[in-house]
Amino acid sequence: MAKLSGWRKIAGAMWGPPDDPQVYGILEFDATPVLSFMERARAAGHRVTPTHLVGRAIAMALHEVPDFNVRIRGSKVIPRETVDVFFIAAVEGGRELSGVRVDRSDEKPVVEIADELRERATRMKEGDDEEFAKTKKTIAAMPRRLLRPAMRFSAWMSGDRNRSIKLLGVKASPFGSAMVTSIGMFGIPQGFAPLARFYKMPLLVLVGEIHDRPWAVDGRVEIRPVLPLTATIDHRYADGWHISQLIKPFNAYLEDPSAFEPPLPEAGVGEAAEAAADANAGPTPETEAPELQPGRAGP
Repeated sequence: MAKLSGWRKIAGAMWGPPDDPQVYGILEFDATPVLSFMERARAAGHRVTPTHLVGRAIAMALHEVPDFNVRIRGSKVIPRETVDVFFIAAVEGGRELSGVRVDRSDEKPVVEIADELRERATRMKEGDDEEFAKTKKTIAAMPRRLLRPAMRFSAWMSGDRNRSIKLLGVKASPFGSAMVTSIGMFGIPQGFAPLARFYKMPLLVLVGEIHDRPWAVDGRVEIRPVLPLTATIDHRYADGWHISQLIKPFNAYLEDPSAFEPPLPEAGVGEAAEAAADANAGPTPETEAPELQPGRAGP
């Protein structure tokens, strides 16, 4: 038996045993089908982004693997009744972050998800969302010394107990079944996002920037647009088998979104004009997805 020395001795003094259940993973996709679907959606007057499609893929995967669509309370694993995906959203010109929970995301076409996100995020930005305004006002008025215990109580009541807190304007299971956020709109190719202790859900997917790179196609190398994704998973909810089962329907959707989506409906005149303006303006944070501009993972 030898004593620790050098850096190993210093490291032992700096950190304790690991107690973080987070698991990280990286996925890359040929983005050609995703971009093709987005182009056809915008031609029909709908603003669909990679983040919308990734959120829909998450919902479809959780629908197929209900063992992952659960919440934990103590030693009990409780199935969720619906598949709800939480999308990080920027408000107040990007200076603040909040989010929108899209309920029953597995039952809604991606264009409906995009429309719901745009409508709700617009209300947040304009201050017309009563629920968001109430939560923000309560947090702003709370002394710092009370903020942490209040957040812990909120996480326990809304997450563990699955109950709403009207006083704080917090819904039951506010972060839903899973979470998606994006840094691709800021030109950041890839990154990892943490799972905060109060999320009370097992999966967070971060969408990176689509960029051209060499890609193997039928034994030859071609230049293809590649969509990089990173996932943070809470190991308490799942092991490698669950993750492998989740990846199958997730991959299937992103490899061919059209196979899972109904025929694209024609949008109204106003929506079509907005989508056309976005397409002409190019992929900037303000025009590509004004309702989805997160650069960090947080509520």
